[in-house]
Amino acid sequence: MQVAREARGLLVTIRERLRGRDTSLVAAGLTFYAGIAVVPALVLALGLTSWVTGPETVRELTGELADVLPDQLGAPDAVTRLAEAGTTLSPLHALLTVLPISLYGEGLRRALLRFSPAHDRFTAWRGRLLSLPLLLLAPLLLYPLLRVAGLLAQLQATPGFGAALGGFAAGYYSVLLALTLPLVWTFRVVAAGRLRWGAVVAGALLTAASLSGFLQGFVLFLALPLALGAPFGGLTMVGGIVAIGFWLFLLHLVLLAGWLCTEALDARIRRGRAAPVS
Repeated sequence: MQVAREARGLLVTIRERLRGRDTSLVAAGLTFYAGIAVVPALVLALGLTSWVTGPETVRELTGELADVLPDQLGAPDAVTRLAEAGTTLSPLHALLTVLPISLYGEGLRRALLRFSPAHDRFTAWRGRLLSLPLLLLAPLLLYPLLRVAGLLAQLQATPGFGAALGGFAAGYYSVLLALTLPLVWTFRVVAAGRLRWGAVVAGALLTAASLSGFLQGFVLFLALPLALGAPFGGLTMVGGIVAIGFWLFLLHLVLLAGWLCTEALDARIRRGRAAPVS
């Protein structure tokens, strides 16, 4: 009974934060920032990882990842090209990627601020600067993910339901773990306002779990034999870009939902601690 009452309280708080705000439009704006930052971020992450582990190691691991990805939309070739760009990245070009990557930090702070009662100044610069420390975590987070690709390749080559379930679990939980720390940093530091650690950790785990599930769904979507260019005069490339943009939009809707749950949980904790003890 207490759990149901708390859940209703969270939903009421979320509805209050949503009132008068166009969530889809906010997610679309955040998707625009992501479209600018995603390729430079992947290239830099691969570059930093190659500086730590060696270029050959990164090429080998990304090759294993390319082997397990569906051929639709040229995903394996895209991974190979990203790996080549990352492993040949010079310090100057690495520095140049920071500008478009930092724009996503600005977009995150602006988007999350739309659902927060907090007031902020210098939003753009704070968002950019506060998001940059996450780049230092790139090798620590990316290298284990690439290592999982080898396990996925082995499981994919093994027939049977158990191997398929093991591959899904390995992909799901590895992405969940990789996303949790960046989300904790985003909700606690990049976002305006300071939420309580308990709410931040719980909200980050919930959001990471949801995002990981949607990313598994995207991989499944890539495996479907869809004629993505059909609505665009047969231009498959255009259809592929639109499809990727749409999935980025959905992922950012999930991210905003996770932020709203985190805020609502923080508000409930705040009210619970402020309640008088009888």
